[in-house]
Amino acid sequence: MDFNIQKLDKSGFTTTKQQDCKWNFVSPCLFHLKDPGSTQLIQGKLAKKPPGEGIVIVLCIPVSPGNSRLIAILPRTFWVFNSRWVNHMIQNLIIDSDLYLLRVQEEKLMEAGPLNWQKACFVPTKADTMVTLYRTWLKKYAGGQVDWGTDVNGALPPIPPREQLMDRYWSHVVNCSCCTGAYKGFNALKISLQVFSVALVAIMAATKQGMIPVAARNTLAVAAILCFMGSKWLSHFIYKNFHFHDYNHAFK
Repeated sequence: MDFNIQKLDKSGFTTTKQQDCKWNFVSPCLFHLKDPGSTQLIQGKLAKKPPGEGIVIVLCIPVSPGNSRLIAILPRTFWVFNSRWVNHMIQNLIIDSDLYLLRVQEEKLMEAGPLNWQKACFVPTKADTMVTLYRTWLKKYAGGQVDWGTDVNGALPPIPPREQLMDRYWSHVVNCSCCTGAYKGFNALKISLQVFSVALVAIMAATKQGMIPVAARNTLAVAAILCFMGSKWLSHFIYKNFHFHDYNHAFK
């Protein structure tokens, strides 16, 4: 990737890649990526897609040492899926994959000192240009770190447990109408499957032997088992996608 630095001043910086993608950081917390065209593989060759544009806008607002409010804005046409909650789960998976690693790295940066970040980070590739530019901007215009004022000493709090750090429910789901709707719908389906499973078992228990054919009794038993297994799978699915999805970097 060939990056060209167009601007670096107090208001932020702007870079381009191969004259199509454009990255724009507007101080203090807005990052905007604009891609007017991308490529696709057609018969083994790279070709331009029909006219289109992908836009990603990210607001990352520091609220206290070790904590930031992240707001990501992506047009629906940028995604293949139509279900918004599915898109959000994909985005959360990407965010979660970096969250714990970045929190640990933050402590290492504090140990090295805000002006000596290069001693704690190794950024050898051109893909790291944005990181280097941001750290350069932060060092030149902000003393290398956020100014929390006199009310906050700037010390990082202890790293919370992974379940708390990467919690999805309180950090996203309760604040998102589409994810809340999906969460309630899956929970209702899970409870319905449990009720059906118990009801089918109760019917078999209350029915005397010989009152219904053996084939029908077996069908009820299989249906009860399937409903129970479906509810257990849904319970795992809900927890993993709407509460906590662990990510082990050692296996990635």
